[in-house]
Amino acid sequence: WLFGTINALPQPVEWRSAWVEQALRQSDRLVLEIDNANDPAAIQTIYASLAASPGLPPLEQRLPPARRAALTGLMDKLGLDPADFQATETWAVALTLSQQAQAGADSAYGMEAALMEAAKGKPVAQLEGADAQLRLFDSLPEADQQDLLSAIVTEASAAQDGERLGKAWGKGDMAALEAETRTRLPADPQLRAALLVSRNRAWTEKVAAMLARGAHPLVAVGAAHMAGADGLPARLAARGYTVTRLQ
Repeated sequence: WLFGTINALPQPVEWRSAWVEQALRQSDRLVLEIDNANDPAAIQTIYASLAASPGLPPLEQRLPPARRAALTGLMDKLGLDPADFQATETWAVALTLSQQAQAGADSAYGMEAALMEAAKGKPVAQLEGADAQLRLFDSLPEADQQDLLSAIVTEASAAQDGERLGKAWGKGDMAALEAETRTRLPADPQLRAALLVSRNRAWTEKVAAMLARGAHPLVAVGAAHMAGADGLPARLAARGYTVTRLQ
């Protein structure tokens, strides 16, 4: 079973449909992007070990002049001081701003923690892990990190984007979700390749290996990883699996 999740929602949503409950009952393991998705302290420790570097240029100099006013406005809105990010790598600033901008949405309404609770007693596997996931951002060239920061600033400045994404997810509108993957974080070709396409390729191999061993996993990852020709369903279908949409 493949289930597309969303990080946070502005309100509780009844997402545990009959199909989801069936998948929880009949699967023999839960597979997530990271297996400590409900352990913020562990993730924060990894983040802190990677995010700081001395000698970085001032934050505003890491964006083109046309985006600097938007960055300043966003940080003022979030009550953040650019000086506090002097030694913070650009990718980490981008993730921090993204998280802070979603403060109106509660990650407790997200899927991973609830799925882990519902799947108690079954093994939980990970496709990537927090360390690998954060190291992926940390390994991006500075130019791509700056593109990521610029995309986050643009996205956070348009509050309706998050609402639009939530509505598309709630309706299961895969065409709209694919369109979002092309206009949000992975819109830049290099970022899309690094953050979406290459990861989907690697995850497909891991899921296929589980299936080849006779496993019956419930694979729950961000909904963007389910959309379009680069998504897990399409990639598994290309390997010869029959992929049937249930909901």
